[in-house]
Amino acid sequence: MGPAWAGAGTGALWQLLIGLLATTVRGYVYLTLAASVVATLVALALMRFGDRGAAAGIAVSTGVGLSVACAVVLQRWVTSGWPLW
Repeated sequence: MGPAWAGAGTGALWQLLIGLLATTVRGYVYLTLAASVVATLVALALMRFGDRGAAAGIAVSTGVGLSVACAVVLQRWVTSGWPLW
């Protein structure tokens, strides 16, 4: 259970630090997508060569990060128009 929590914390920290680099909603979404791709590749490598629990934690936190990005896009779309153009 410990490695899964460590992976989740690491993935959440990764998503947070990358998200803080953005200055616009568009930038936040694109940076989150890029960070999620990198985190998924790391999780796949950990699943194959390392700790599966940590890989599962990273995958869960990446999914939550992508869900937050989708919610931000939806909120922005409802209030002021499509933000990704």
